[in-house]
Amino acid sequence: MAVGDAHAGHRVGICPPQFQTAIHGEQYHRIQVELYDFYSKVVQLLKPIDILIHNGDAIDGPGSRSGGTELITTDPNKQIEIAYQALSLAEADKYVLTHGTPYHTGQDTDHEKVLADRLGATIHSHVWLDVHGTVFDCKHKIGNSGVPHGKGTPIAKEWLWNQLWAIHDEQPKADVYLRSHVHNHFFCGGPDWLGMTLPALQGQGSKYGARQCSQEVHFGVVWFDCYDDGSYKWNRKILRAVSQKQAPLIL
Repeated sequence: MAVGDAHAGHRVGICPPQFQTAIHGEQYHRIQVELYDFYSKVVQLLKPIDILIHNGDAIDGPGSRSGGTELITTDPNKQIEIAYQALSLAEADKYVLTHGTPYHTGQDTDHEKVLADRLGATIHSHVWLDVHGTVFDCKHKIGNSGVPHGKGTPIAKEWLWNQLWAIHDEQPKADVYLRSHVHNHFFCGGPDWLGMTLPALQGQGSKYGARQCSQEVHFGVVWFDCYDDGSYKWNRKILRAVSQKQAPLIL
């Protein structure tokens, strides 16, 4: 199971029931409930889960750009607890985390390391996982495209860089490339590779996204079945949240 961008502590980040709150208004409380209900149902359907990958930005951090006004808590320890409760729901045999962006996860301290320790996980800046012969290349950050038809370019660039590193035996040659950061699920590939940006575990509701971004925000989960012969199948589940649909302002 592969997820990313939980942004625990944000008003539309992943939020188990015991942390859900209406302090930002009933609209955001409804979003928290709908998102987590969807997430928990998908997790239960996927169990048993062998490996859970969380691909960076598990917590939202201090929210300094908005003065903390979008957070349900600014305490990194409580944010870590929220993320822990959400991810531990999977009861995965193994957890693998990647570091997110310093703005969210700590300029001076890697707060996600504390989360990794709680989960009994390993945490990496960039990691390659060999699962029955399928090699996953996992890293949080990736560039973005300003146009929908250009979204494959950043992923293909990651594939090509890996090919060049692998020529000199300095990186494992990967089969699947997982990136996050952009909160939008897109995939592309070729006969022997698949690359994607993972959907987020954060919904719509940040001031930055609303005021400076145009692309769709996708909330959801991706999963893989890997077989002993090196083959794999994959699928995803994306929520179109009723609580986040926009309506025109009637004057």
